[in-house]
Amino acid sequence: MLKDYYREMGISGPVYDYCIQAEKELKSRFEEIDRRAEINQMKVLAAMQKNKLSEACFAPTTGYGYNDLGRETLEAVYADVFHTEDALVRAQITCGTHALALALMSQLRPGDELLSPVGKPYDTLEEVIGIRPSVGSLAEYGISYRQVDLLEDGSFDWEGIREAIGDRTRMVTIQRSRGYASRPTLSVEQIGRLIVFVKEIKPDILCMVDNCYGEFVELTEPSDVGADLVVGSLIKNPGGGLAPIGGYLCGTRECIERAAVRLTSPGLGREVGASLGVTASLTQGLFLAPTVVAAAQKGAILAARIYESLGYKALPGAGEERYDIIQEVEFYDPDLLVAFCEGIQAAAPVDSFVRPEPWDMPGYDSKVIMAAGAFVSGASIELSADGPLKEPYAVYFQGGLTYPHAKFGIMMSLQKIVETGRLSL
Repeated sequence: MLKDYYREMGISGPVYDYCIQAEKELKSRFEEIDRRAEINQMKVLAAMQKNKLSEACFAPTTGYGYNDLGRETLEAVYADVFHTEDALVRAQITCGTHALALALMSQLRPGDELLSPVGKPYDTLEEVIGIRPSVGSLAEYGISYRQVDLLEDGSFDWEGIREAIGDRTRMVTIQRSRGYASRPTLSVEQIGRLIVFVKEIKPDILCMVDNCYGEFVELTEPSDVGADLVVGSLIKNPGGGLAPIGGYLCGTRECIERAAVRLTSPGLGREVGASLGVTASLTQGLFLAPTVVAAAQKGAILAARIYESLGYKALPGAGEERYDIIQEVEFYDPDLLVAFCEGIQAAAPVDSFVRPEPWDMPGYDSKVIMAAGAFVSGASIELSADGPLKEPYAVYFQGGLTYPHAKFGIMMSLQKIVETGRLSL
């Protein structure tokens, strides 16, 4: 009966059989993910109970938003979940790039230097930093930037990092996920070792972690291993698919105060910022996040197993440990990259009839194709895929609010590739 339903939805018998066989081989991996999700679920629930989350917290505020109980409670919950002194969780933070820019611009001052010890940052941060000239960049404010690339095996260049840290180095930025780079995602344990290393060299250095796509994948977060700031987007992992907008910063009290002042205004800080009725969605999304992230992880592992068995390079491989929800598959063929994204779009609950096309997306240095038929526009915790139209023509697959939907999306991506005639099962 299930196979018949998939056939009615456009999945051929050979594609269905191939994917189901791959799924059967992953039972033990999936059980491990479910165990981790249960622990993270209890962590979130405990934080909500500790901070006496109540129905009154969901009442909307307008205007200045003074005395917003829900906003204040949610930020206390985030601080407890991430084990930090304080947190800033706001709908006024428009996206992950905005959250990261806020973190950088609030902590750095003219004459300071920003160091990335993990190589080139995600594309949209290049204009924030000033690697690519842009109005309002850090470079315009006299803040310099330096990076130390990872070694060929993906490990840290410890000596290079030591040499790069100088008197002007004020902040180290650590990108947890791979972005559009073919390098391993960093584990919390690796991030912790890096933080200890740089603080031994310069104790007053600030360590910020771009935590996008990594929340709740492990049992600990970078804030548990010494990060002064962890930053992310609510339309990724921690929003659980329900947050319609927003970003978060969790960290030391001093760092959060500086960020709040930069977000609003000196003298106002965190005291303003109306919730406009979204607090319930942000809070319930956080509650669902551990299980939603688990579904996305399962989908990523299934995609890795299927495509690596077909001869394509999957990063990480199906049997490897993973530290975010992103799955990269390298096709070395633009047509297969496009076909994969067409399949993800065709499997979507929203705009499934739309055919994605590569376009010049703001913030990127090449055409990018994006497939995302999402309830929340651009929410990459929902089933989505994207990739730049350049070598190695890699697709980056992520999300899936439920595992069955992620599974269907992977099947449809394979179906579209088979229909190109360049692959047979």
